[in-house]
Amino acid sequence: MERRTLLKMLAVASAGMAGGARAQGAAKAAAGKKPIVLYCDLAIDPRREQEMLDAFHNHFRPAAESFRGRGFIDLKMLKIRKVIQGRPAPADGINYRFQLTYESEEQRQVWIKSEVHEKNWPLIENTVLNKDYLVLLTDSI
Repeated sequence: MERRTLLKMLAVASAGMAGGARAQGAAKAAAGKKPIVLYCDLAIDPRREQEMLDAFHNHFRPAAESFRGRGFIDLKMLKIRKVIQGRPAPADGINYRFQLTYESEEQRQVWIKSEVHEKNWPLIENTVLNKDYLVLLTDSI
């Protein structure tokens, strides 16, 4: 088989596998089941920022991803760069936005009550300056 043809076949196969999860989510949305998205605005202690990032990438994210197939869709930790437009701006000290997407609120509740969540969320929450942080639960529409 010609090398170029083989590479094209591998690229198509890889794209198909990566798109499988998106296709599954799209199929559920088309069936009327739309995901929920949870946001937490966090004031991470600047002195503990690297600790939080290590905990997120090495512990919390892998734990969350273990719930694929049980409602987990996506997870992001976003560092706030600046407010470009509009008010109110995030409260003073808010420097990160946590974003979690689940197929349903019921499935998210199973996740947050799980032993693996209860073990790993404090690794992040303990780096927060104010534990009375804003938590928004939204519906994708």
